[in-house]
Parts: sequence; C-alpha cells; structure tokens
Amino acid sequence: MHKLDVRLLRFMKKSKGQFLAITALVIVGLMFYTALSAAAINMGRTLKDYYHVTNFADIYVKVVKIPQKDVKNLENINGIKRVAGRVVFDVPLKVENEKEKVNVRVISIPDKDETINSLFMKEGAYISSEIKDVMVLEQFAKARKIKLNQILKLQIDGKEYNLKVKGIVASPEYIYLMEDEQSLLPEPGKFGVLFVSNKFAQQSFGFEDSYNEIVIQAKSEYDVEKIKKKLEKILKRYGVKRIITKEEQLSNRMISEEISQLKKSSNTIPLVFLGVAAIIIGVMVSKTVKNDRMAIGVLKALGFNNVQIIFHYTKYALMIGIIGAIIGTVFGMVLSGYMTKLYIQFYNIPMLKINFYYRYMFLAVFISSVFCIISGLLGARKVLNILPAESMRPEAPKVGKSIWLEKIIILWERISFSWKIVLRDIFRNKKRFVFITFGIALTYAITLIPLHQNHLFIKIFHTHYGTFQRMDYNINFSRPMHMKVINDITHIVETDKIEPKIEYPFEIVYGWKSKVVTVIGLKKNTEFYYFVNLKNKKIDIPKKGIVLSENLARYLGVKKGEQVKIKTFIPDREDIYVEVKEIIKQSLGINAYMNIQQMNTKLLDKKLITGVYLDTNDNVKEKLENAKNITSIKSLEDSRNVFKQFLKLTIFSIGIMILFAGILGFAIVYNATVMSISERRLEFSSLRVLGFTKKEIYRIISKENGIMTILGIIMGIPIGKYMVYSIMQAFNTELYTLDTDVALSTYVFAGIFTIVFVSLSQLFTLRKINGLDFMEALKNRIS
Repeated sequence: MHKLDVRLLRFMKKSKGQFLAITALVIVGLMFYTALSAAAINMGRTLKDYYHVTNFADIYVKVVKIPQKDVKNLENINGIKRVAGRVVFDVPLKVENEKEKVNVRVISIPDKDETINSLFMKEGAYISSEIKDVMVLEQFAKARKIKLNQILKLQIDGKEYNLKVKGIVASPEYIYLMEDEQSLLPEPGKFGVLFVSNKFAQQSFGFEDSYNEIVIQAKSEYDVEKIKKKLEKILKRYGVKRIITKEEQLSNRMISEEISQLKKSSNTIPLVFLGVAAIIIGVMVSKTVKNDRMAIGVLKALGFNNVQIIFHYTKYALMIGIIGAIIGTVFGMVLSGYMTKLYIQFYNIPMLKINFYYRYMFLAVFISSVFCIISGLLGARKVLNILPAESMRPEAPKVGKSIWLEKIIILWERISFSWKIVLRDIFRNKKRFVFITFGIALTYAITLIPLHQNHLFIKIFHTHYGTFQRMDYNINFSRPMHMKVINDITHIVETDKIEPKIEYPFEIVYGWKSKVVTVIGLKKNTEFYYFVNLKNKKIDIPKKGIVLSENLARYLGVKKGEQVKIKTFIPDREDIYVEVKEIIKQSLGINAYMNIQQMNTKLLDKKLITGVYLDTNDNVKEKLENAKNITSIKSLEDSRNVFKQFLKLTIFSIGIMILFAGILGFAIVYNATVMSISERRLEFSSLRVLGFTKKEIYRIISKENGIMTILGIIMGIPIGKYMVYSIMQAFNTELYTLDTDVALSTYVFAGIFTIVFVSLSQLFTLRKINGLDFMEALKNRIS
C-alpha cells in the first residue's frame, strides 16, 4: 500500500466521528434519490403493464340512454379501436347495522370477460348465473370482510335483490377507490363496486337493450381530444352528461399525481443533503490542510508534488462520496422495493413490477463523486501555497485585534471573562460563524417543512369539515327531481334546516383551457357553506355569475371579472357565458358554485334539484333507507373520521422527515465544533493553565453554539418560509390547495427541534474535549 494511502487510513480512523457524520448525509441524500426515483419508475411501469393487460379505456362517456346497436356503430368513427356499453348506477347496499349507510356502484359486464377495462380475478370465478351472481371489488370486499358465496342485498328502486358473491376482483378503473371528486378520500367500507351481468343490470334498472355509459379504446396513433370532440357532437341526442379522458379519470389522475410528486421529490431533496455534505467536506479538508502544514512541507521535501498531495486530500472526500453512495444506493434500492409494495397495496394494483435500476446506482455514485471531488479540490487548493522551508516552523499566530464591542467600555467591563472569549472568537472567525449559523438555519428550515405539513393537514381538516362545509348530511338523488321532494323528506325526517342543491358536471372553458367539474347550485344566502374570497372576506353566492374555487381558477388562468363559458352536455340546452364574480379559498376539491335559480333557468329545468343538505339530530340513514331515488346519504361526521385516519398515516412520514433534518443539523454542528476544538487546542490548553476546568471550556463552546443556534433559527425563519412556499406551490394539485401561511406554533416547534438537534451534537463533542492532550499542545507550541 502506498504510504500516502496508509496516512489517509490513519486520518480516517482518527476523524471517524466526522467521517461518519458526513457520510451519513451522503447516504441519506442518495438513499432518497435512488428510492424515490426507482419507486416512481416501478410504479409507472407496473401501472402501464396493468393498463395494457386489462385494456384500460381511453374515453368514458356518460349518457342518459343509448340503444345497444348505436353503441356498436361508434366503432366506425376514425381513431376508435373498441367500444363497449354498460349500465352503471349507484344504489344502497343493505347491511346488518341498519344505522350504517353503504353505497355500491353497480356496473354491468358482458357474458364473457370484457375487452375494455377487463377485470383481474383475485379469488373465485366469473359470473355463471346472469341473474343471481355478482363479483365484488377487492378493496370493498376486504373492508367489509365479504367472502365468496356470501349473499349481498341490493336496494334498487325500492326493490330488494339477493346476489351471491361469485368472485373477488380488481379493476383498473378503481385502483384508487373514490366515489367521486367530492369524496376527496377513499372510504372502502362505505363505498364499493359490484360487477353484474348485462342482463341483470338492464332488467333491474329498466335499460332493456340499452346503456347509460360507454367506454372507448382509441387507436394509439390518434389524438384522444379530437375523438372526444367528435363524440360530443355525435352523442348529443342521447343526452351526454359527461365525457372524460383517461388522463381525467379520477383513479388514474390520483395515482399519476402521486408518481409525479415522487419524481419531484427525487430531484430536490438529495441536492440539499449532497450540497451540505460538499460544503462540510470543503471546509474540513481546508482546515486539515492548514493543520497539516508542517507534514505537507515534509512530504514536498521528500519529493511529493502538489498534484499527489492535493489528490491525497481529495481522496478523503472521494472515499466519503463512494462509501456513502454505495451504502445509500443499496439502501435506496431496497427501500424502493418496499415503497412500491406499499403503494401497490394502497392503490390496489394486483401486479408487481420491481427492478433494480443499475444506471441509477452508477449515476448516484457519479453524482456523489463529482460533489465530493470538487469540494475536496477546493478545500485542498491551499496546498499550492505551502513551501517546504517555511512549513518547517509553525505558522505565525494571527494578530489579535480588538473587536468593536471592546470599544464600548461600559458594556465590555460588565461582560464576564468567559463571555469575552466567546465574543472574540465569533468576531475573529467570521467564516466559521457564518457557516455554522447558516447550517443551523438550513436545519431549522428543513424541520419547518414537515411540521407545517402536519399543521396544514389538521388545519384543512378543521377548515373544510368545520368551517367551509356546515351540513350534517348531504343527500344525493339518482336523477334530478322536483323541488317539492323537500316536503316529502321533511315528513319523514325531523329537520332543523334543509336546503335544495344542484350538483351537475359541466365543462368550464376559458380561452384554450377547459375543465370538467361539478358545478354546485346553492341558495344565495346558504347556511351550509361558508365562502371566503382570496382577501379573507366572507361572500354570498351572487344572483348571477359564477364563483370558482382557487385551484380551478389557477388551472384555467382566469381572474375575477372575466367571462367563462359553461359547456353543457344536456340535450336542447345551449352553452352559456357567465362572469366570474369571485374566486374562493377551498382546501379540498375543485368546484364551481352558482345561484340555484340561475342554474335552473339557464342550465337545467325550473324547480329541478339533484339533492339536499340538511341539519338534524334524527336518524336520517335509517329513516331514508328504503326511500326511492336516493343514491347516497353522506354524513359530514363520516368524512371527518376518514380524514382522521389519513392524518394518522401522515405522522410516520413527517417523523422520517424530521429525523433526516436532525441528521443534517447534527452533521453540520458536530463537524464544525470538532474542527473548532482542533484549531483551538492551544487556546484551550492556555485556559487550562489559567485554572479553567474541562467543563468550563465545554461551556464556552456551548455558549458559542448557543449564539449561533439563536441566530440560525432567526435566519432560518425566512429561509423556511420560502422553502415552504416553493414546495407547497410545487405540490399543489387540482384536488387540493396547500396553504403557505406558517402558523406561529409551527415556528416555535421547529425551533425546539433545532435546539434538540444542536444539543445532541454538542453532547457528542464533550468526548473530544475530554480526550484533548492539553500538555502536548503546549509542548508542541513551545518547541
């Protein structure tokens, strides 16, 4: 082994604490990079394969009614590969607990396995009896513990049907099981999907030889949007309710957004850790070169040139990069497998495609090596200035200068001796002071992000389900009904308040952008919603015009006062232009709101409603269980409980983020403190001669770190606020809007965590102080 390599190994052993701390940063950074990148690719490929195997539909069309023969004729349209019709309705499922309201979506399938959106059999067999058998979606079956051959009781138009469970299946259409955009979160125990024969569905729902939904597969070389526009014209006479593409399909959209966020995270988080590691390495190598001045002079005198010596110190940095990269990528690849499995279980994909992507491993090693080599070269460049003859004697100590505080005599005389040492060291080592302070600020900022995320979810919960929505129950009808149905409901249920509503999908168009959303019609002075505009002022629903949620307005690029077109799919109804009267804050969901009278006049028929909101202490679910034309009864309390379960799941990920922020802060403060102790051995030895104990010297270092911690936290507040703003804006989606206003309590907790991280790193440096040979330091200086 080369003599310089032996020296390198000795140095690594001597500085193992610092070496491990910096390596930990590289490991965490590259573990994030490989885990998130590989998980995103695994998810994307698994999803693509699953969609291919099951022939996932490109277009979904909801109509009032279309004859079976006319569905087949759609295959003659250019660009369409396959077409299938089906009957789809939401109906109540009778369960043992009469107080519990469970809804299921009944979807018809052909006699043989469907060519579009084909089902993936998990357990059991295909339907054998057309009028008695049913297949159940796996998520719903698991949540309700439904077994094969179990009898399910369906309530269809007041009539009860008993169906035997023949199979448990997975569907590409319901990877992420949500009833609609208004549901926001999955409730697999409250909403499920059942697959029945065409014959049963058509007979039960009165759709003999006809359908109310069409699924279409397009030819790969054709533009889906152009096909969609053709379908709008051709199918208008059948009462088109909504046409959505594969990209707009709710389940696919949710999982696609998750994959997109994984990719964003894989490109940002690792850079923070690698960047900090590179800075620490650069500073550490620079300080080591300074301390090894005499040894470097000897090496040069023995014939080693500048390139060899610089490469010797750069190899230290390179060792950190390579070791950290290898461990980080291995852990990352293993973690990506577990992450993919968790995602697939959460999103219910019955296929699993996990690969080890060696290019990411090599890329991680390359990126890490580049970061570390550059930082090592920058740190070791001072080797060029060291001359063998001059380096034989110790470097002249720095000229002591008075700091500006000493000129304020009244103040300076009142400061204790130990505090004077602290202040002098801070002002005489400004670069080190700025570096540590900035590192603590970065730790504070990174800690702030998950804490804000946790506070934000809690805030969204209370705001959306307590302030924004104020109804006890949200009742939906199977079809639009006359407003007099409110009187029928009030005769069955004792209500405190009740209001009609319209929830209907329309396409909102502004310029070249458009979005199909649920437009909600409400009374002008509704008591069941509390609307606040972007200026935090309460507003009512205007008599004319439209109110848009913030995320919808942002997607369309529309502002208050501008005109948008409401494109209707309802036969014999013209598209209308309305003014955007207000843009409101809405944390969850994407909606537009209008006056119910305006919707009745311009978009639907007078006095027609699609449901009601009500407040009551009565047992609504039990009393309306057998009522006709009611598809769902949603309790706000049920939605709150689902969101609470979601909050529990986020605690783990938030804890992981705080842990990694702690590793970052620990590495920065520990390495900087150890370097400071090494540089100041003579100073601390002199203090020992003057009678200072090791504990008192430790207190001096603690005071310095305390000042830097306070300033770091203060500096970290604007940095953290900017990072929160950037990340929240990047991760905003159509379905939820993330607030960037950080609460005071979040700032406080981030400060407490930062102090804990700094204190832990401080405790680990105590061993370094106890291990210092103060007498040896004095001897070396005297000689």
